[in-house]
Amino acid sequence: MIIMATKNLTYDKVDITGGFWQEKQQLIRDVTIWNVYKRFEETGRFAAFKMNWKEGMPNKPHIFWDSDVAKWLESVAYLTKKQRDPKLEAIVDEVVDDIERGRWKDGYFNIYFELFEPENRFTKRGWHELYCAGHLIEAAVAYAEATGKDKFLHLMMDYADLIKKIFMDEQSAAFDSPGHEEIELALVKLYDYTHEERYLELARFFIDKRGSQAKLPEGDNYHRGTNIQDHLPVREQFTAEGHSVRACYLYSAMADLALRDNDVSLKFAAEKIFDNITNAKMYITGAVGSTHIAEAFEEEYRLPNDTAYAETCAALALALFARRMEKIEVDSRFADTVERVIYNGFLSGLSLDGKSFFYENAQEIDLEERRIVKEALRDTSYIHYPITQRLEVFNCSCCPPNVTRFIASIGDFIYNYDDETIYVNQYMDSTAKLGGLTLVQKTDYPYDGRIEFKLTGGDRRIALRIPGWCRVWSVGKNGASCGAVVERGYAYIDANDGDTILLELRISARRVKSNPRVLTNRGMSAITWGPFVMCLEGVDNGGSLTGVRLVGKSFTLGYDEQLGLPCLYCPAVRESTDGLYSDKTTTEPFTAKLIPYFAFANRGETDMRIWVESV
Repeated sequence: MIIMATKNLTYDKVDITGGFWQEKQQLIRDVTIWNVYKRFEETGRFAAFKMNWKEGMPNKPHIFWDSDVAKWLESVAYLTKKQRDPKLEAIVDEVVDDIERGRWKDGYFNIYFELFEPENRFTKRGWHELYCAGHLIEAAVAYAEATGKDKFLHLMMDYADLIKKIFMDEQSAAFDSPGHEEIELALVKLYDYTHEERYLELARFFIDKRGSQAKLPEGDNYHRGTNIQDHLPVREQFTAEGHSVRACYLYSAMADLALRDNDVSLKFAAEKIFDNITNAKMYITGAVGSTHIAEAFEEEYRLPNDTAYAETCAALALALFARRMEKIEVDSRFADTVERVIYNGFLSGLSLDGKSFFYENAQEIDLEERRIVKEALRDTSYIHYPITQRLEVFNCSCCPPNVTRFIASIGDFIYNYDDETIYVNQYMDSTAKLGGLTLVQKTDYPYDGRIEFKLTGGDRRIALRIPGWCRVWSVGKNGASCGAVVERGYAYIDANDGDTILLELRISARRVKSNPRVLTNRGMSAITWGPFVMCLEGVDNGGSLTGVRLVGKSFTLGYDEQLGLPCLYCPAVRESTDGLYSDKTTTEPFTAKLIPYFAFANRGETDMRIWVESV
């Protein structure tokens, strides 16, 4: 069996030219990248690369600081590819010089182990050693692509060669596969850029060793099993288990190798896992990893709202996984998942002003309930409520630079192609180059469902994704309606040089129910508007959201001047009873206001709900 793959039209060949995502990219360039830099500088993350920390000094380097900075460096690379910035490049070049000076002669580089435990390198499976290496490799590849400077790349190639020597050739490391997956993705990227087969071989090695339980450091029982997806060989894993970020990075690498090796067994496992996530373990926002315990997936349909963990990095990782599945199989369910994530569960991780972040993303906030629980229970260690206000930096700051690198490279998610067809997976105002072809996409999506395409430079079939939320749509060519063959969620249209194609998607409010097995959502609905999941905040709806019911199915589209975003208005009542139990209820009519979920918690601390009782 041959996997019928498509290719990714990468971000460097796609320019975001306007609209929603251009605004986000400009925010990242003007504000967020510099704000993260300042926070990382203040907390000692950049200084740590100097390798001169001594006892008694502040800001002792942590085991994952390499990766925090590496993701920032990668973000700079993506921004630089589109617009050179000498100040940003100078910072990257200085860090690269620090790496060159600080690395060991054999190519090894890790701040923590070099400074504090040099004798223990490659002995502590769960200490993010290879995770840090992976992010540094990804940054090096991106920087070489963006600038043509290859020092960073060669340093990381040396490091990757050492890792291969230690793990694969000599097998002298204390373990066979990392406790935190990531390097597998990086090695595939390194292979794609250098075409050096040894890096793909090493990625295969790490993937194939997982679940074999062949080697483990003495006494390290924690890092064996479902938490790090080590419970079964990867080709026998059909459900999403354990730490959600680690898991989705692993599944992304499985998809990468399935594509490059035409490995049908890996493809089958990856598909099963993807379906398990999206059908039983994903919030409506695209968030995953519902529990703070091990930051992990829970059992199927166990999706609590008030204690949801829903790490920003996990949503991002799911989007990366779905993006790779798009290349393996043309099916709109993968791009639908990307869309769900990027407009909801991922984007909520960034404040509207671009300065602060959520590590975990609340799916419900009831401030009074939190107060009662905190005061009533002496031991609240087993209950974890996500924070209600974003922060500029965390002790574990994996999410902020992950947000910047993701948005900076968002153009990577729009198009796939093969010899006959260009597949349009996401709708963003943009210009794409494919050989001699140019495809211009003009749209104000996601606020408007009108999307116009202009093809020049040749002929090509265009496949337009019909979003899963869309019930009414039409397509035309050169001002006249035209028929389109729809297969697996894509509408196919033959386009010639100079043709204009118009896709119109009717954006409307929808009331959505969850599977009855999701106990926390029984009897309630969520409201969506196009790709946006909507939510109620107390600041708009009289404070407490307890007892609020939406009435009817009539929604009015409005605009919130403070947020600068569309909103929905809906008839509602606030319901109460005379006592603890009563057959008499009192209802107070009012007009409920809903805003896009990603914009919650930008106007102070307040209650928030996605799922609401409705009649």
